[in-house]
Amino acid sequence: MRNEEDSSIKMFLIDNPVPVLGCSKRMTNRDRKLSIMAATGTPGDEMRKQLLGMVMLATSVAANAGSTGSLYSFHMKTIDGAPTTLAPYKGKVLLLVNVASACGFTPQYAALESVYEKYKDKGLVIVGIPANNFANQESGTDAEIKTFCNRKYHVSFPMMSKISVKGADQTPLYGYLTSATTDPKFAGDIKWNFTKFLVGRNGQPVARFEPATTPDSPQVIAAIESELSKK
Repeated sequence: MRNEEDSSIKMFLIDNPVPVLGCSKRMTNRDRKLSIMAATGTPGDEMRKQLLGMVMLATSVAANAGSTGSLYSFHMKTIDGAPTTLAPYKGKVLLLVNVASACGFTPQYAALESVYEKYKDKGLVIVGIPANNFANQESGTDAEIKTFCNRKYHVSFPMMSKISVKGADQTPLYGYLTSATTDPKFAGDIKWNFTKFLVGRNGQPVARFEPATTPDSPQVIAAIESELSKK
């Protein structure tokens, strides 16, 4: 097992010229050789664990987000189970919302639909993303969620398959949205259902609104209109 891990570390360091710790320059060939020696020779257990962690993280990110780590690269499924990404919405303004059917904020579906109807022809796409991370408030199947949304709120904006927005099973999209690396202003765990991320036409998050801020509130509308005005 150790030999397999050492081989993975070696290949990672050969293929990925990462920055030298504490330095802004990229690894030279000599630096890489020294790192490979450290990884496959007799390093301390702590160094070895850190290097192996880098391999696992890089592999996970590449598998889920593609080589660019773009918002549009994350693999998802529609509420009907079809594989998809957010790539069809490139050039659009996106409002991404983790939704739930049995939450005190569930009536926000009505405002989401109203805002979508008003601005969809101007380039806004609202994406509902069901998640059952909070108080078992989205316990149904995708089919049940779709039926509920259609019958009670006549939802016409895109809905995705149920995912997890936090914890060990967090979907990569939400790992990206809540990461300080993406934007420290919007970083941090999702606290509850109906957290909203506004994404500009360039695919970059531009605002985060907490659950109590309704989709039709002045601050959300102002942010949406500002992004729609950018071509």
